[in-house]
Amino acid sequence: MEIVRIPVLNDNYVWLVHEPESRETMVVDPALADPVLAQADARGWAISAIWNTHWHPDHTGGNAAIKQATGATVIAPAAEAERIPTADRLVGEGDVVRLGTATATVMEVPAHTAGHIAYHFADCGALFIGDTLFAMGCGRLFEGTAAQMFANMRRLAALPAETTVYCAHEYTQSNGRFARVAEPDNQAILDRMAAVDAMRAVGDATVPTSIGIELETNPFLRADSVETLAQLREAKDNFKG
Repeated sequence: MEIVRIPVLNDNYVWLVHEPESRETMVVDPALADPVLAQADARGWAISAIWNTHWHPDHTGGNAAIKQATGATVIAPAAEAERIPTADRLVGEGDVVRLGTATATVMEVPAHTAGHIAYHFADCGALFIGDTLFAMGCGRLFEGTAAQMFANMRRLAALPAETTVYCAHEYTQSNGRFARVAEPDNQAILDRMAAVDAMRAVGDATVPTSIGIELETNPFLRADSVETLAQLREAKDNFKG
């Protein structure tokens, strides 16, 4: 698959995904329509589907306009159907969604929102995770619990280390500052933050990431209990560094 990162709003990333054999193209979590349509048009790609991970407007705001412009089918979490009125197909745990010859399995990963899902392309090692896992962090617990997020982290940690993780925000630098405090003796975090700071200084993106990198440097993915994750999440919510 060909995957294009589209930066929008202040720190969102929309992912445009093209499967060259079938020439099918989909977009993950379009906050806005115009930048996505422009990127697709520039490549001669016709968008046939929109895949949403959760209902938040900065992930669904472009649905209607893209759907109107292209006739794309909107695939969205079944548990959030009422909050994504543009949805055409509702999916949940274990459902299979296809992009041409590429196949993804739906994973339910609630906590950031009650019905949050992810799309896992096991064959090519790609995971579109929305706001559940970030580089060096995890999503806020807006509609779920620490126990749910801990279960998500355990599940994600069990994926192959080489799995590429396409998260939806450029939060790495702020997450990393907290990670240095949470694990001050973790040299991998210190080394990664040096690289991240250098990348951000010149405006480079720091995602996608990988499960392997996160297992070394993400305190939330490394948490050994629900209690630890809950403490980390509360501390991060109040972190001023």
